[in-house]
Amino acid sequence: MYYNTLYIGMDVHKETFSLCCYDMQQDKVFFAQKMEADYNQGLNYLNAVRKAIGDVVQFVCGYEAGCLGFTLYHQLTRYGVNCVILAPTTMSKPAGRKKVKTDKRDAENIARCLAYHTYSPVHIPSGQDEQVKEYIRMRDDHKLALKKVKQQILAFCLRHGQCLHRHEKPLDRCTSEVVAGAEAGGAVRRDPLGIFTDLPDACRKVGTPGSSH
Repeated sequence: MYYNTLYIGMDVHKETFSLCCYDMQQDKVFFAQKMEADYNQGLNYLNAVRKAIGDVVQFVCGYEAGCLGFTLYHQLTRYGVNCVILAPTTMSKPAGRKKVKTDKRDAENIARCLAYHTYSPVHIPSGQDEQVKEYIRMRDDHKLALKKVKQQILAFCLRHGQCLHRHEKPLDRCTSEVVAGAEAGGAVRRDPLGIFTDLPDACRKVGTPGSSH
């Protein structure tokens, strides 16, 4: 039997992949399989389907945007696999009575969306775009971590009868002392509670935080 194109729905998670084939001409789903979350397992699945059907088959694979990001896309396309990332909010939903959600049914719906183009693809950023995005994410994470340290210092000072307001410069100097003190002999302190050991000394170095009101 000659197949022009098979649509491979991939319901991907952190630990497992659920794959299935969809033939648009016959409106038939087959070769459903669950496997470990490894792109090599996906490549083996495609090879097995090609061997069972014939070398003339072409694949269009797709999965919903989610926790795996663009990693799986790059891994598959590196081996010449035609892959698409679907925007979940744009995908059509199965008609009829609502059924229990399973990985297998999700994979089938993805395959059908690929076949009938009832979805919008996710833009694939360039390597430079991804680097910029990761840098911005790292910067924001560091800003949140610094904010948390400042809140911890404020709470520490308040418990010991001192009131230090957020806008006061001694707080920034105190925070810097504490962060610098987290490095002992050039090595980063890995004990999360160890930072509080440095707080009294850091506060004394920058002076008395202020009088309690």
